[in-house]
Amino acid sequence: MARRLVFSLVGIVVIVSALLAGNLLAGNVPALGLDLQGGASVTLQPEGEFTPSALSQAVDIISQRVNALGVSEPEITRQGNNVVVNLPGVNDQQKALDIIGRQGELLLRPVLQAGTLNTDTTTTIPGSPTTIAGSETTVVDTTIAATEGGPGSVRSRGAATTIPAATDTTVPMLTATGTPTTVPTTATTVPASNISISEDTTDPNANALLNGQNGEAYLVGPAGATGKVFTNNAQAVINNGNWTVTVELRKGADGADLWNALTTKCFNRDETCPTARIAIALDGVVISAPTVQEAVFTGGNVQISGDFSQSEARDLAKILEFGAVPVKFKVATVQTVSPTLGKDSLRAAIISGLIGVLLVMAFFFVYYRMLTFVVLGGLMVSIALLWSIIAFISRTNGLALTLSGVAGIIVSIGVTVDSYVVFFERIKDELHAGRTMRSSAQRSFTLAWRTILAADTVSFLGALVLWWLTVGSVRGFAFFLGLSTLCDVIVAYYFTRPAVLLLARSKFLSGRKVLGVALPDSSAQ
Repeated sequence: MARRLVFSLVGIVVIVSALLAGNLLAGNVPALGLDLQGGASVTLQPEGEFTPSALSQAVDIISQRVNALGVSEPEITRQGNNVVVNLPGVNDQQKALDIIGRQGELLLRPVLQAGTLNTDTTTTIPGSPTTIAGSETTVVDTTIAATEGGPGSVRSRGAATTIPAATDTTVPMLTATGTPTTVPTTATTVPASNISISEDTTDPNANALLNGQNGEAYLVGPAGATGKVFTNNAQAVINNGNWTVTVELRKGADGADLWNALTTKCFNRDETCPTARIAIALDGVVISAPTVQEAVFTGGNVQISGDFSQSEARDLAKILEFGAVPVKFKVATVQTVSPTLGKDSLRAAIISGLIGVLLVMAFFFVYYRMLTFVVLGGLMVSIALLWSIIAFISRTNGLALTLSGVAGIIVSIGVTVDSYVVFFERIKDELHAGRTMRSSAQRSFTLAWRTILAADTVSFLGALVLWWLTVGSVRGFAFFLGLSTLCDVIVAYYFTRPAVLLLARSKFLSGRKVLGVALPDSSAQ
């Protein structure tokens, strides 16, 4: 029995210490939320008609955009139909609006020319005697020699996926039902003198200079269509051993008709689409720029094939789904929390927590004397375990510790105190009944454990219901309260129980006054 108690006590201390050390070595620390770090909070309200699934996908778009920009631990939540975006560390309201204010609508734009982006942030167009600075708005007096092809091709679903030998197999292709048509491989010269380029890369009605995801640069014309021409059933599938993306066209003037008008121009290398390529652009970034292989897509299905990896194909499919169901938002409110206010809140939270712990320790020392050291040890183990869990989840899942979360942790101190009080009062009753400390401790924990479990279960269920039914700061309070309650159950059984039972068996408490009751010498036990 004693060996198992020692194993339990030492085991939990070693495990918690290892978790704490591992997080510290890995640099994992609890991420601070908006109210503790300062930043901006933007509430977006949807406009027009939309579906619940469209709104969920719109939230995913915003999340991907904010995460891609490296904002520290953003929090994107839904409050009814509104979307609340908290950006810790972003103290400029305009920057916050620039980050999330774009609509995330997918644009299908004809490619006038393709080139590469140099490390000096200038865009070099092949065959051009000059370079185009990324910040300029006009291409002046130059002839742009087009480069052929692009990443892949587009055809109808079910069409042959063989890419003509004259075409680069790394280039995605857009094809329709039937035998794949070979795209001419001779370079086309595009008169590009005085082409006006809009500074707004998301403007669908103007020419724009867009960057690709892998350093490419594209000179594109006005959008010929939007992602609304697709249904929201895009899929990444394996076809003839290669990953491809298939998506269905909507019927009618807003779907297949609009798409076929654009592909006809590109297939025929009209002056509005001399490269035969269509840029699939989201938020001013070209996701893919496949070459059109058929003029008219009579089957209603589009297949994008090329040298895709599994992740690339799935990402493109997901983007096509997003573009099919865009939701427009208006900014309802914008609020900023200064870093100074955030630091003051954090300082106040820490001070209140320390005061709470000191008051608890003073209470226990007055009423339970030497057993206060067990309480202190248990609180240290519980805090270390809680800190490690929060730090790990912050790193892996973006959890942010907010002021309401700190309040939940402080309230949980009361839950922890209840566990010790129930246990110690049981021991005290047994000692008054004339039993020894050893028998009192073992018997008392057996009886108290049921009460502790019942109380913690009620607290946890309350936190769970609160978390499920609420949003925002109240949800954060419920999460941390529930997490702290679970930690209390673990520490009570694996630390407090063996610590008290081992002390009851030792000579340390012999002849001392414990719980207000004088204990006889250990030899009498």
